[in-house]
Amino acid sequence: MTVLKSADQGLAENNTEKKEVRSSYFDLPAMEISKAFPQATPASTFPPCTSDYYHFNDLLTPEEQAVRKRVRECMEKEVAPIMAEYWEKAEFPFQIIPKLGALRVAGGSIKGYGCPGLSITANAIATAEIARVDASCGTFILVHASLGMLTIALCGSEAQKQEHLPAMAQLTSVACWALTEPENGSDASGLITTAKKVEGGWIINGQKRWIGNSTFADVLIIFARNTTTNQVNGFIVKKDAPGLTATKIPNKIGLRIVQNGDILLQNVFVPDEDRLPGVNSFQDTSKVLAVSRVMVAWQPIGISMGIYDMCHRYLKERKQFGAPLAAFQLNQQKLVEMLGNVQAMFLMGWRLCKLYESGQMTPGQASLGKAWISSKARETASLGRALLGGNGILSDFLVAKAFCDLEPIFTYEGTYDINTLVTGREVTGIASFKPATRSRL
Repeated sequence: MTVLKSADQGLAENNTEKKEVRSSYFDLPAMEISKAFPQATPASTFPPCTSDYYHFNDLLTPEEQAVRKRVRECMEKEVAPIMAEYWEKAEFPFQIIPKLGALRVAGGSIKGYGCPGLSITANAIATAEIARVDASCGTFILVHASLGMLTIALCGSEAQKQEHLPAMAQLTSVACWALTEPENGSDASGLITTAKKVEGGWIINGQKRWIGNSTFADVLIIFARNTTTNQVNGFIVKKDAPGLTATKIPNKIGLRIVQNGDILLQNVFVPDEDRLPGVNSFQDTSKVLAVSRVMVAWQPIGISMGIYDMCHRYLKERKQFGAPLAAFQLNQQKLVEMLGNVQAMFLMGWRLCKLYESGQMTPGQASLGKAWISSKARETASLGRALLGGNGILSDFLVAKAFCDLEPIFTYEGTYDINTLVTGREVTGIASFKPATRSRL
């Protein structure tokens, strides 16, 4: 009689056979990177800053220089040693939140309510210094402060500011900002999440996507369309509100530490006191986006600084053909191209800050800055990736991670194409966001 094996038995025997043919060292842990590749220092020991070739630090006030110094020291000491590990796991290192809070940069240029009241330039420098070491940490702070906190500061009631901003400034309360939807990305003004007025408050229904910090945020800034006026309104939704869920988006190749989520709102009740009185149309979001777009432009500046610093050290440490890689003409050419990019990017970002501080910055100028700087950062990352050879695909040496992290930054806060169209509309007076109709032609 033939005895049939169960599926489980067959699978178990098959696995046993596979294990038998594997080497005795198959399941050993990976070798420590400093032992596997002793000729160059990994990014866990972050390189000194060598990218300020034109001494732009001299353009900063003593306050702005002090902000740069303390943020740089914290990021290099507390974040650099663990960033590759958490990036690989796509998990957020919650233990660093109190350390970031102690930097006193959350809330940026907001004055009062326990916020730091920094200049726009100081806020931008802090953004760059965080991103220089880790872009994901930069995005975490940007979403929390330059979107979430700033919306409450610019569009909230006095009671809302008093309730939320002090804790947010210390990062004991974390915010997210939910505008983007599955069906409305670049065309964010077409959002379809609804807010229906009921006695004592509002009922919100809809879905949001790509929302950073959403899976663990204490406060969610939600934008929804008023069913009575058909205008966009803003609401403060507390975590764990009945009908609210936020789930992590998996399988990202960039900003892997950032916890982007899908938000589902099913008959979520929001009391009247949690509606943002300063958001009565989609145009009201532009007050927030004008500042945040400047800060987003400074993220790729910081990332490019880190890439250059890493490559500069690597080329001097790594030897081939009996000489350091820095001795080869092609490598020097690439390195200098990267250095030139960083100088130009910094100067454009600095000028944007000064235009904003003087009240002269236009939406087109902010959009051009974000588009051009993020484009140059991609070019810088590509050059750096080539310089590092095989190590250019390892997150241990920063460049590969930065290369990937720049991709979502190139897209969010307006894609490159959309930002060029914002600037194009401003310089020509003709809007070209929608396909041209026969009558327009």
